[in-house]
Amino acid sequence: MSRLFASVRARATLAATLVVAVALVAAGTAVLLSLRSNLLGEAGTQAERSAREVATELAVGTPYADLSLDVDDRPVQVVDDDGVLVAASEDLERISGTGVDAVKPRPAASPGGEDDDADDDSGESLEPGEIGGRITVSDGSATIDGDTEDYRFAAVPVKTEDRGTLTVYAGAPLSAEHGAVNTALTVMLIGFPLLLAVVAWVTWLVTRRALRPVEGIRREMAAITASEDLARRVPVPGTHDEVARLATTTNETLAALESSVERQRGFVADASHELRSPIASLRTQLEVAAAHPELLDLDGAVADTVRLQRLAADLLLLARLDAGERPADARVDLAALAREAAEGRVLANLLDNAERHARSVVEVSVRWDGDTALVAVTDDGEGVPAADRERIFERFVRLDDARSRDDGGAGLGLAIARDVAVRHGGTLTVHDAPAGGALFELRLPGDRAGTARDM
Repeated sequence: MSRLFASVRARATLAATLVVAVALVAAGTAVLLSLRSNLLGEAGTQAERSAREVATELAVGTPYADLSLDVDDRPVQVVDDDGVLVAASEDLERISGTGVDAVKPRPAASPGGEDDDADDDSGESLEPGEIGGRITVSDGSATIDGDTEDYRFAAVPVKTEDRGTLTVYAGAPLSAEHGAVNTALTVMLIGFPLLLAVVAWVTWLVTRRALRPVEGIRREMAAITASEDLARRVPVPGTHDEVARLATTTNETLAALESSVERQRGFVADASHELRSPIASLRTQLEVAAAHPELLDLDGAVADTVRLQRLAADLLLLARLDAGERPADARVDLAALAREAAEGRVLANLLDNAERHARSVVEVSVRWDGDTALVAVTDDGEGVPAADRERIFERFVRLDDARSRDDGGAGLGLAIARDVAVRHGGTLTVHDAPAGGALFELRLPGDRAGTARDM
């Protein structure tokens, strides 16, 4: 069963069919109940009309034998105050639901002159010749001339001059109600399944059409995965709906993934190139030292080892940044950090870069610029050409005057600095210093910097 409804189309079709089925059952039940209530009300009205016709004849003194009791083959009973049947339909063979099961009339022993002022069973005080207004309705059955049916009975009281208070029971058949309800139920039992089948079929077709672009996206993604060609893109339908937005987002993800993979490939290639030189230099010095200990350049070996160590640390930091490592949510005292770096401990790549390119002076300032903490690092070097002010933040990029492997570094410092700034929600840009040289501006949001505003 779980495999049968494993697809979105099957689940959507099932859900739509169930919802429509519940709605149809609820609506059908309401229709049947309303129809039955209306038909029962109509039967009660017909029964009351028949009972009042007989009560009117009794009110004017019509004898029992002359009453119109066999009109439309409806059961009629006339009962006196003592519950004795005094008149009934001629062909009435059995009756229930009126409270009087007798079908053969037995006239009362006396005309009932002593209870002329008595109330009828409904509690009404009637005058001679008056018909009661309170009608009692009940359901039962009756057999007339061999035919048994269900009836709705109406009981109407009437006060006569010489026979006391009488109650007329007249019934209206419920066969029409039963027939109409059964017909409506039959139509629903036949029509509802057909309607549900149509709903399921239409939902299946519409869902297939709606999910066709999704299947196209899935096939293309499977092909991209199999071919490992990240330059391919999934088709974008022209529907401008959620599926189209999904395809657009998927292509954006593929583009970002392609860029990341290309960046990683370039990173690995550049890292291999940068590591090869210091490792080869260190190996050469060690091999020479092994053969000729007196030629060992210890300072050069140490310098190459330190450079290799720094390069490895930078590569590991870039790897952590590329892996999405989030910065610690801590406040930084930029003023204290700047003073500490200015005293000689190089704690930031910005200061390292400025120290390497400055002729004689490196200036560091920290201030607030609105809600942004601004760190400005200025040197009195040659500055950065406008065409290279974005390129210098790329990895393994060194300008022509910084190509020396001993002095120029591996070209990772500024790239790391910008990546760290971006991870903290800030920016890092370079401009011309007012007095010449380069001006690097690091901007961090106020909630990341703990510098006091009065500093």
